[in-house]
Amino acid sequence: MSAPSRTLPSPVLLAPQGPQLSPIVAGAWRMADWGFSPQQRLGWIQQCLDLGVSSFDHADIYGGYTVEQLFGEALALQPSLRQQMQLVSKCGIKLVSGARPGHGLNSYDTSRAHVLASVDASLRALRTDHLDLLLIHRPDFLMDPQALADTLADLRRAGKVLNFGVSNHRPSQLSLLHERLPLVTNQIELSPLQMGALADGTLDQCLSLGLRPMIWSPLAGGRLFTGEDAQARRVQAVLAQLAVQYGVSCATLAYAWILRHPSRPVPIAGSRRVAALQEALAALTLDLAAEDWYRVWEASMGHPVP
Repeated sequence: MSAPSRTLPSPVLLAPQGPQLSPIVAGAWRMADWGFSPQQRLGWIQQCLDLGVSSFDHADIYGGYTVEQLFGEALALQPSLRQQMQLVSKCGIKLVSGARPGHGLNSYDTSRAHVLASVDASLRALRTDHLDLLLIHRPDFLMDPQALADTLADLRRAGKVLNFGVSNHRPSQLSLLHERLPLVTNQIELSPLQMGALADGTLDQCLSLGLRPMIWSPLAGGRLFTGEDAQARRVQAVLAQLAVQYGVSCATLAYAWILRHPSRPVPIAGSRRVAALQEALAALTLDLAAEDWYRVWEASMGHPVP
């Protein structure tokens, strides 16, 4: 008998002009720490695709400028998989590293020369001819928004990058670039332990512009389950109670809390464990009641709504 068919999650549109990503994105940030062989990395990529997680999040600096290369080595073992996935990467941070001997200081750089060189390096490392999405990793205090927009437009004309966004940008910083070149997302931190984006206008702007935010560290880097501070303990208690009520894991409940926001976030699950991806995917069909969402909010803030 053949195995029962599995319904895969439908892709989501990040912005009116695109692109489409999987509703849960696989994060490769820690791949250099996994100790995987190229074949094992390929196996992880294939498992993600089999689950319907077709989008992979990178940055040039991850793993001390090694993760993109590790991913590219695995992809080279089965290059046809590139047609089934979307590759996201970031640039704009310069770290002092043996891999980048020209960097004399940790800094930000959105100059034309640095962005073009970073994209070319990412393409070589990932063994691909284009990125589906490029994000400016951090706000550059010296950014010339028109010059950067012109550089990004040139990358699009060259076919090297199809779409652009930012990461960790405040609303005013995103607007400076978005006014000159349409962006598709702001990749930000959001979790039941880190809720600044709810109050600082970041998610409001995403709603206003019709941009789905991408969410990094949705489980607070594991602190959501292992933290021993007062905030973490309060949230852990509420998540455990609600997880039993909804019949899911605490991780699934945490993802559902993020997905409940009307900006329609796209979380990044940065784990080598297939089970962790499955917990994130399970949240896509969990209908979290508004009062339960606020129970988590209250536990995190340590007080009722004002």
